[in-house]
Amino acid sequence: MEIKKQTRLRGELTVPGDKSISHRAVMFGSLAQGTTRITHFLEGADCLSTISCFRKMGVDIERNASEILVHGKGLHGLSAPSEILDVGNSGTTTRLISGILAGQSFTSELNGDASIQSRPMKRIMTPLQSMGADIVSIKGNGCAPLRITGKPLQAVHYQSPVASAQVKSCVLLAGMYADGITRVTEPVLSRNHTEIMLNYLGAKVTSQGTTASIEPEPVLKAREIQVPGDISSAAYFIAAGLLTPGSQILLRNVGINPTRDGILKVCRAMGADITLLNVNEEGEPVADLLIRSSQLHGTTVEGSIIPTLIDEIPMIAVMAAFAEGTTVIRDAAELKVKESDRIAVVTEGLRRMGADIQPTEDGMIIHGGKPLQGAKINSYLDHRIAMSFAVAGTICDGTMDIVGGDCVNISYPEFYKDLYSLGEC
Repeated sequence: MEIKKQTRLRGELTVPGDKSISHRAVMFGSLAQGTTRITHFLEGADCLSTISCFRKMGVDIERNASEILVHGKGLHGLSAPSEILDVGNSGTTTRLISGILAGQSFTSELNGDASIQSRPMKRIMTPLQSMGADIVSIKGNGCAPLRITGKPLQAVHYQSPVASAQVKSCVLLAGMYADGITRVTEPVLSRNHTEIMLNYLGAKVTSQGTTASIEPEPVLKAREIQVPGDISSAAYFIAAGLLTPGSQILLRNVGINPTRDGILKVCRAMGADITLLNVNEEGEPVADLLIRSSQLHGTTVEGSIIPTLIDEIPMIAVMAAFAEGTTVIRDAAELKVKESDRIAVVTEGLRRMGADIQPTEDGMIIHGGKPLQGAKINSYLDHRIAMSFAVAGTICDGTMDIVGGDCVNISYPEFYKDLYSLGEC
């Protein structure tokens, strides 16, 4: 994928539906009674993997141009799949569905692509096994493929060593099938889409500090779910608008859940001109974002804000390379076990462009403001890497050549079209 410099980004966009919320809408709708209608669903490869898995367990899911209809089977209505559940590239599908499968009355196997087969699954196996679940890594390496034999589960209070919405959600979903109240405590609060949506559908989930609790055997009732625009997808246009001189972009209906909006806080700390319009805080909070080009400067990104922007760190690193001064990113070792080792891959790509960047064990240090040139960048089939460097390519001199750039289909199939729709080449 070749990317060329653009000038003056102008216009408005509605970015695709939130990936995390789209996954959950299909999963929880499948366990609800009645038909769940989902609008602005993300038609990306990861979310389609979730649909495929639940169809293989007997759930009737209709995909129309404007909506997804999930004809729920109830909490105990799933059927044993006759084949392996293929999760594709989706860590969310893998980890959340494992919590659901742990409490079923059948055996199932999960597998996915090469990336999934190298991503750590002990982080969900450990809490599920403490609940009495029978979940094993078939190759014995703590990764997929996984075999899960459903069993009656015991309630636990799990102290998670990582702030991970996927781990928390996995345990809470297993807790629906347990014999008492299940609790998860995190070191810092991760995104809370699971808690919000389960309560919306009728479960009893409570949150206090960094502890979430769920009562067993909820009766989930189907409801309409409107998926907000994904702030992780919006991040690329936020960055492009801020960094491209003379730009003004309006991003419509973006989710601004406070457990996800760290990108906005970091941008403002860097001197960004971002205005929130038409804020609606019923359910999942949303707003229109007005982005104006800004002179950015370095900042420090660390601590409790990290889980609220973990997927946006590659884009933040690229922004930091164009900004004046030094940006330090800490406490982000989780980047090493994403779709790629994002610390290593971001460092490699930015150095190819001429940036001054040093990787650290849990982040990176970027001395910004150096002239950057287009280069040949390997995406390592990581959609966040491809999109971050595509934005860099619209700002730097020369041509950016992104190897494996079509991996953006995982979360944003129309990304390149939308990016070029705003600019003047």
